Amino acid sequence: MVTPKYIELWGRRINDNIPEPSQEDSQSTGKHLRVVPSELEFIRQDFERRNSELEKKIAQMEEEKMNLRLDMDVQKLETEKLRKGNNKAE
Repeated sequence: MVTPKYIELWGRRINDNIPEPSQEDSQSTGKHLRVVPSELEFIRQDFERRNSELEKKIAQMEEEKMNLRLDMDVQKLETEKLRKGNNKAE
């Protein structure tokens, strides 16, 4: 007598009676797998982190440069005022 279980196994068999995995099995296996980043992915992440840090440093330096230019302009104006004051005094 042939049982329903036997019919199911017979229908799924491939070469030498090795059963073909069902879609249910592959889905459950897929849930347990996790993606392991490659070395290239680690390098990319490191590059992006360093790039972000450098962009922040560049922004800070540009702000400092602008402040220094403003300070320089103020010093020039003060120097000109002092020269004009000295010229009037003479």
